[in-house]
Amino acid sequence: MDRFDRREALAALTLALGGKGVTPAREALQRSDRLSSENKKEGTTDWQLTNVRMDPKAKFRQSLLEGYANRMSVFAGEKISFHVSSKPEAPFHIDIYRLGYYQGTGGRHLGRFGPFPGKAQTVPEFGAKRLRECDWAPCTTLEIPLHWPSGVYLGKLTSPKHRYQSYVIFIVKDNRPADFLFQCSTNTWQAYNKWPDASSLYDNDRKDQKPLVPNVQASFDRPFAKYPQVTDNPLSLGTGEFLLFEFPFSYWLEQQGYDVTYCSNEDIHKHGLPFVTRTKGFLSIGHDEYWSRAQFDTCLEAVKAGVNFGFFSGNAVCFVTPFSPSTRGAENRIIERKGRYGGMRPEEEKWMAELETAPNENTLIGARTVIPFNGSGDWICTNPEHWIFAHTRMKKGDRIPGLVGWEHHGNPAEIAGIEVVAAGKTWNSGEEESHYEATIYPGPKGNTVFNAATIFWAQGLGSPPGHWLPFVHNGRPHGPDKRVQQITKNLLEKWRS
Repeated sequence: MDRFDRREALAALTLALGGKGVTPAREALQRSDRLSSENKKEGTTDWQLTNVRMDPKAKFRQSLLEGYANRMSVFAGEKISFHVSSKPEAPFHIDIYRLGYYQGTGGRHLGRFGPFPGKAQTVPEFGAKRLRECDWAPCTTLEIPLHWPSGVYLGKLTSPKHRYQSYVIFIVKDNRPADFLFQCSTNTWQAYNKWPDASSLYDNDRKDQKPLVPNVQASFDRPFAKYPQVTDNPLSLGTGEFLLFEFPFSYWLEQQGYDVTYCSNEDIHKHGLPFVTRTKGFLSIGHDEYWSRAQFDTCLEAVKAGVNFGFFSGNAVCFVTPFSPSTRGAENRIIERKGRYGGMRPEEEKWMAELETAPNENTLIGARTVIPFNGSGDWICTNPEHWIFAHTRMKKGDRIPGLVGWEHHGNPAEIAGIEVVAAGKTWNSGEEESHYEATIYPGPKGNTVFNAATIFWAQGLGSPPGHWLPFVHNGRPHGPDKRVQQITKNLLEKWRS
């Protein structure tokens, strides 16, 4: 039996009935303090997985209990279905949580579904372009209650028979005006998804084993395997890269009471310019490598329209990644790497063949992925007089240890007014030297575009329950840092003013 808080169920019913009598409730959906009010509600740390057991051979997979949603993001009032396989067959239930701050617990329990009988569902063979696409029967379909705010949601799958658990992740989006749009890097989650074994965009059948070859596809119609590099956190089972490289930023934002709404890469591609320009600032977080050309064009136009952009990310907007429908016709369920933003550099030609060309990503970000692109280093202040350093007490040469990694931006674009605010060297595991430059440049309407130049920026903001700091290329960030928090606050406060 599905169970929800009675007061919330009544509120949802009131909203669903419509009419003049519910105007205050409908207006509540548009409140800028909605997430501040949401985070005052009772939270729990029970959203975390407690028991996980990976398959001995397919070490990033747990075939005991695994699943996916038929949509990566959904509006309140729309339906989403959950597709789950249990092998051996065992009953299970699904607990739904919204992730946020919630007095430091990191999540709020919204309801339990089930129990469901559970059944083993077929693992698909490779199709054309190495596509692994599941066609699993749904165990249940949920209509998202109208009072559920935008955010990242987890369905925690649990079987009382064998105690093991995993996640299904999805995003609730909205169309309301908001200060900030937090874009989850969902395309990159899928590009690195190896489920059930060697089935990411980096796996292929070529004898030379080039990692970036064309004619390899990845489907969203499959579970997310445990993330295969940089960190070994079991909480990534079913959640892509969100908990690893994005949640610390979201957790801190909601702790601070910022007015934020959430979306996927696909949503920018699909909904276009109005979806971005309803907000004051666009936030790219963590590892945001794979963008469609439509998303790139939309964001470039949004900068021209006056939206502020924060690339609190590294290796962002690197590969041209068109969407295509599933074999059953569901839109935007398959991605494929088609080319390199800015074209292939000589050093990259050994990795892939280019099928499509696109503008240089530095025309949007202010910098681009450098060569070598892997490494770790300190984030070093070079321009302490800039307003982003207000109240940080940082001086030229001051370092934030280990904040740069494991991929980074540099080689600033030739954009009028662009400034380098931090710069330094990085080293990879082979002691190969590289560099980064963090930049900021002015847009045409008083807006600005900030490039933090590192995947690890979020690590300096928050530390939610269950979070593990990454260690890669012989370096690691140190966790929350008052200087990182103040720089971020300076940017956000200026953008929303």
